[in-house]
Amino acid sequence: MDIIEIPLSLIEEDKDQPRYQFDEEALGELMQSIEELGLLSPIKVRTMEGGRYRIIYGNRRYKATEMLGRKTIPCIVSTTSDEMEIYLEQIAENLTREGFSPIEEAIAFDKLMNDGRFRSSLKFLSAKLGKPESYIKNKCELLKFSKAVQKLIVSGTEIRKDKLTEDQLLPLKDLSMEHRDPLALIAARDELPVSDVKKIAKLFKDKTISDNTKEKLLLKTGSGLIETWSVYEQNRKNKKAAEEAEADEPNRKGPATGSASNATSGASASGAATAATGATAAGAASNTTTEASASGAATASTGYTTSQAASGAAGEPLNPSAFDGAGRAADGSSSQAAGAGAASKNVNVSDLLRKLQQELPRQSELSRSIAKLVVESDGEGQVLFTHEVDAVVEQLEEQLALWKSLREKSPL
Repeated sequence: MDIIEIPLSLIEEDKDQPRYQFDEEALGELMQSIEELGLLSPIKVRTMEGGRYRIIYGNRRYKATEMLGRKTIPCIVSTTSDEMEIYLEQIAENLTREGFSPIEEAIAFDKLMNDGRFRSSLKFLSAKLGKPESYIKNKCELLKFSKAVQKLIVSGTEIRKDKLTEDQLLPLKDLSMEHRDPLALIAARDELPVSDVKKIAKLFKDKTISDNTKEKLLLKTGSGLIETWSVYEQNRKNKKAAEEAEADEPNRKGPATGSASNATSGASASGAATAATGATAAGAASNTTTEASASGAATASTGYTTSQAASGAAGEPLNPSAFDGAGRAADGSSSQAAGAGAASKNVNVSDLLRKLQQELPRQSELSRSIAKLVVESDGEGQVLFTHEVDAVVEQLEEQLALWKSLREKSPL
């Protein structure tokens, strides 16, 4: 391979070559290097009509030498005339050079695949240039953006103000033009990291958000868009959790009321109800004796525990006077401590229970609220908000106060 000195006056630049962006600062550094050390690598040219030459690669070196006022430049003269081979050689050479921008690569790849002079396949280019097909495809995706955005694209991964990397742009490539370009410019202006761009892209891909809302979102800053995405994502998770809880509630729900079966003759269980705490009192009013009237039997609320309510099943009626306001045995003993005299008050106990049922109609509603909270809190990854729990606690406190009030007013 012969290297010859050719007068600069006989050499012309190739206006169609893939590299067209030249950084002025880098060009100045190259001039200084040539002046101090000389041109270390010759440029490559091909012959043209009239004894002239056209550059295949080495435009920057040619420019720097010309700016230094040199008269000649070392050259390698190519004898090939095949346009495809020349263009592939230009690309291959520039891929090894610093400063060959992603958009320059994209334009070169697109030209090889779609220009009538070449019509190369993706597979052919991948084999010829030694690049994965995905690499070439991703570069070509950058051409979806407007010229204003393309001018900001730079090599590397460093996030810089008013510049864009390939990684910042690719998450936006499938959005519509009216959203894609404005978001790209916001990313450049606000120096958004790739992770934030991906979140914003996800927001704009959501088809449940109207175009009108998306247009308004474009008026926000990058940080404003990320804040919007955070709210959107939390709402989406909450909605999904609620839907899953609702769908799963029938499977989780236990029996709502206790069975009044197996009651002996004369026993009535028409007043059985669920506990205000959401627990069931299975078997309430069951197996009671003939003498025990269970017409007002109910499961224990916060005042009476399930075990205490079930103690009447042994044949001894509940004696309310044996319990304090919270439903505990006043002397620490069980309900069996109630004497035989308590039986005379059995009717009054039933009347009190019926009265409690009539005057506290929200018990079933409260039980449903508690059951719903249990279902939601059991769900994996579900969010149970403090205000929901507080609301149920407040209802429980109101119910307990009413039970105590009725108990104090009782003639027992």
